[in-house]
Amino acid sequence: MSKQVVQPRIRGFISLTAHPDGCAANVREQVAAIRAAGLQGHIGVALVIGSSTGYGLSSALAATFGYGAKTLGVCFEKEPADDKTGTAGWYNVAEARRLAAAEGLTYETINADAFSDEAKEQVVEALRRIGPVDMLVYSLAAPRRREPDGTVWTSALKPIGAPYQGRAFDLRSEAVVDTALDVATDEEIEATIKVMGGEDWRHWVYQLRGEGLLAPGARTVAYSYIGPEVTAPIYRRGTIGAAKEHLERTGVQLHETLSQAGDGGGAWVSVNKSVVTQASAAIPAVPLYLSAVYKVMKAQGLHEGTTEQIVRLFRDHIGPGRTPTLDDARRIRLDDLEMSAEVQAAVERVWDTITTENLAETTDYAGYKADFHRLFGFGVVGVDYDAPTEVMRSIS
Repeated sequence: MSKQVVQPRIRGFISLTAHPDGCAANVREQVAAIRAAGLQGHIGVALVIGSSTGYGLSSALAATFGYGAKTLGVCFEKEPADDKTGTAGWYNVAEARRLAAAEGLTYETINADAFSDEAKEQVVEALRRIGPVDMLVYSLAAPRRREPDGTVWTSALKPIGAPYQGRAFDLRSEAVVDTALDVATDEEIEATIKVMGGEDWRHWVYQLRGEGLLAPGARTVAYSYIGPEVTAPIYRRGTIGAAKEHLERTGVQLHETLSQAGDGGGAWVSVNKSVVTQASAAIPAVPLYLSAVYKVMKAQGLHEGTTEQIVRLFRDHIGPGRTPTLDDARRIRLDDLEMSAEVQAAVERVWDTITTENLAETTDYAGYKADFHRLFGFGVVGVDYDAPTEVMRSIS
């Protein structure tokens, strides 16, 4: 046993520590919200790639505690050691597993690089025991990808075609600043598509199909983001946007394959609402935009976190017996409330007026900051942060 007093050690958009009890409380809160939603139907087996944080975690919890699925997750988290904590994702998975076990539910996790052949082989072996997949969620967020031959692709956050100059928010100094990014090279665009595009999603689907581990009527969904015009030059029209477009094209191709049997199977991409994640915090304009749009959406009663988004996705679009509602590009649009003309107009009215000095009045930066700390289990009501807690927790 290794009890420690765990305090936040946040450096910009990362935290060097995570609080086990705070992360556990976050998971319990999500499970309670999923249960309260009263989701109808049953999913036999769910496989979630990228299952430990954000939308992937919410998907795994919804499948397990909302639909009674036997859930297998794949994530790549750092385990705790005697002198340091594990990552937040590690503790999220540990609590989800504990809750599931207490109720006799199946919630298993493979902690490995999802891009690797080894991870795919481990999943195949586990599914031969658990059963074929009814729902495959692809929610992988990784900065780099290593090929079996040793080639490493590293994603880049850069504009395409023209340099970016615009407003941003420096999380370290908590100041509104101007930032500039150089144009991406062709090699950086290719690398970002390799990491964040649809190629690995397709590999997962085809490997499971080839192994006979996709159940009749199997469905798969991957997550994407479009965002507003203020972030478009460095997101949707940048390298990450090119990768997301590849992901979306892959979804169309996979749907053609999975829907041929006419048994309800298929593949879709869900364009989700912007939320606070460690990945989004690294994009220069996004923390400032999130702070602004949170204030608007909360005032209008439209704000949703990952749990509410995933409940809506399963309940209205991809859950048992549901037929997804799609836009002209065959995408599910869970960002419909955020991207409404009214919400975006309100953000645009305030955008150019935001300064470091008036940040608290013009935006909900306090809410953004609280959500960011909660990612790592800090600032959670009811957790005693002065008390020692057990950091050595198991995910298996």
